[in-house]
Amino acid sequence: MQRYSFATIVTQADDLPVATHLPFVVKEQEDKLFLQAHFAKANPQWKEIEGNTSLVIFTEPHAYISPNNYEKVENVPTWNYIAVHAYGKAHILDGVEQKTELLKHTINSFESAYLQQWEGLTEQYRLKMMNGIVAFEIAVTDLQAKKKLSQNRSEIERENIVHTLSQSNDTNEREIAAYMSQLPDGQTK
Repeated sequence: MQRYSFATIVTQADDLPVATHLPFVVKEQEDKLFLQAHFAKANPQWKEIEGNTSLVIFTEPHAYISPNNYEKVENVPTWNYIAVHAYGKAHILDGVEQKTELLKHTINSFESAYLQQWEGLTEQYRLKMMNGIVAFEIAVTDLQAKKKLSQNRSEIERENIVHTLSQSNDTNEREIAAYMSQLPDGQTK
């Protein structure tokens, strides 16, 4: 979640799912997990999060798996992936101090060198920017790990897939190969 922190928050409004893609700060505090992010105030999804259960989906890495890696011709392509589904109730972070703290954590997570420039901006400009966002924190109540890493394939097929993906120029594919290499032999889950 920390490594692939650009995630999708899914909520519900008028019996329809609503999704926004946001960078999240993942924090552990006193054996509890919290996700922090912010919406643009113009995004109406923020109006639906307070007190309702939200789903935040962290995806990556993922990779296309060609049937060329399989021992039998009668096969179809598939996709390997790793994802985390985090559920919890959101709380809006209203105060300037809370928004400032969240933005500092966000900046430190993604470009710590920018913090000096951010702090050098005029207070009026920073406040204007902060007035345009709605910061929130989700206390995670349920965490579900999802993975499909060709666990159902033979050892030879998994080795073929790892070899193929390891040679790829695509970072996601090489990372899936590394995760597959870490699976114990014969793992089926």
